[in-house]
Amino acid sequence: MKSWQIVRLVAGTFVLMSLALGVQGSPIFVSQWWLAFTAFVGANLLQSALTQWCLMESILRKFGVECGC
Repeated sequence: MKSWQIVRLVAGTFVLMSLALGVQGSPIFVSQWWLAFTAFVGANLLQSALTQWCLMESILRKFGVECGC
């Protein structure tokens, strides 16, 4: 997998996980504060789209993960 694919995979997983933990109708509901984590992930995705820079992608490249489309 390339770094951009891993970033999107992790972001999607985090969003779905935090929604499952933060929405009251969910069978694994813990607290509504998990929705703040969803907002954090969304804000980071927005920031990376506007600045063309993503910290996680930079870290993955240092670990030798292939970059590119």
